[in-house]
Amino acid sequence: MSAKEFPLPSGLPIPEDDGAADHLQGQALPPLVLPSTAGRDVDLSHIGTCVLYAYPMTGQPGVALPDGWDSIPGARGCTPQSCGFRDHYEQLQVLGYGVFGLSTQSSDYQREARDRLHLPFQLLSDSSLALKHALNLPTFRVAGMELFKRLTLIVIGGCISKVFYPVFPPDQNADEVLFWIGANA
Repeated sequence: MSAKEFPLPSGLPIPEDDGAADHLQGQALPPLVLPSTAGRDVDLSHIGTCVLYAYPMTGQPGVALPDGWDSIPGARGCTPQSCGFRDHYEQLQVLGYGVFGLSTQSSDYQREARDRLHLPFQLLSDSSLALKHALNLPTFRVAGMELFKRLTLIVIGGCISKVFYPVFPPDQNADEVLFWIGANA
């Protein structure tokens, strides 16, 4: 299974940069503890050098996505994005980078995606939106849920060194991250 096995539909609306992530570069990650799909808590201020990608939500087989999902700019593509980081995980590890995914879904919900997609890294749950409030991360609302807008942070020494926002197309995000790391090593 690869990211290419989850092609994005054509004609998806492209998200525009609304400036909602402009303030993030240079900020330190807060000493905030989030539950992970590994069944343990992760202190964001101690995650080291890593890629932290926030995504709206993964779907589950047999469960419909919210009405109008494909018409929300940047909403579609969580599975291809996660698979891209899975497919490049070893390369990122060799370069000294860990990987974490982040959504507002519960760890139990995220475990299904982690297991189904064979993700070798942890997904972090911010169901209380604590990181959203601490860093003023961009979100959107749909079907009574507040979800992260898709963004990717490169964290070095506990500080955000690079922000990818908006992320589109999501299936190419891991390639963009590897290119940036290679150009800025």
